[in-house]
Amino acid sequence: MKSTLVNMTAVLFGITLVASAGVGAVNMITAEPIAQAEQAAKVEALKVVLPPFDQTVPEALTIDDMPITVYTATKGGQVAGYAVESMTKNGFGGAISMMVGFTPDGEVVNVNVLRQAETPGLGTKMADKENVLLGSIQGKKLETMKLVDGKLAVKKDGGDVDALTAATISSRAYVDAINRAWMAYKSVATGTAPTDVSSGATSAAGDSAEEQTNGPAAQEGGQNE
Repeated sequence: MKSTLVNMTAVLFGITLVASAGVGAVNMITAEPIAQAEQAAKVEALKVVLPPFDQTVPEALTIDDMPITVYTATKGGQVAGYAVESMTKNGFGGAISMMVGFTPDGEVVNVNVLRQAETPGLGTKMADKENVLLGSIQGKKLETMKLVDGKLAVKKDGGDVDALTAATISSRAYVDAINRAWMAYKSVATGTAPTDVSSGATSAAGDSAEEQTNGPAAQEGGQNE
C-alpha cells in the first residue's frame, strides 16, 4: 500500500513537472512575437496620431501610479507634435490603453486605442475611426472645452464630451485616459511636473513602463447609463 502511494505521488509529481515545463516553453515561444506585435502597433499608432515627423524621443512619466509615455516628435529639428501613450483602469472590461496625439500648441490630432476589452458593439466603438468621443475632442484645444474641476468630462457629468450610446462607463474611462494624456502633454511641453488626474496632486517622473460593475449584461441593459 505504501509503495503504491509513493508511486502515485511520483507519477503525479512527474505529470505536474512536465505540464509546468510545457507551459513555460509555450510562454517563451510566444512572448517575443507578442512583444514585437505590441511594439509594431505602437509604431503604427504614432504615425496615426501625429503630424508628419522624422523621429520621436520618449519620456516616461508616472501619473496616478500608472506608467505614461510621452513621445516628442520632431521634423527638421523642430517639434512637430507630441504623442502620449496613456491608460486608464476604469474600463467596463478593465484597463484601456491608447495613443493620443497633440500639435505643439495642444490641439488634439487623433486618438488610437491600443488595447481595450469593452462590450462588443457598445464600448468597443471607442476604437472606431469616427466615434462620438473622438469627434468631441479632435481638432480642439482641450482647455477651450467645458471642463469639470479642470478636466474633461462626458455631458452626463457636466462636461462637453458626447458619450457612446449605452456605454457611459466605457466613455468615462476613455475620457479619463484622455485627461491623463493631456496632463502628460502639458508636463513635457512646458517642462513642469505632471499632475495626477484623480487628485490634482503633483505626480512623479519615472522610468516605469473603475468605475466597475459586474458582467456585460449591466452595460447592455442600460445600467451603464
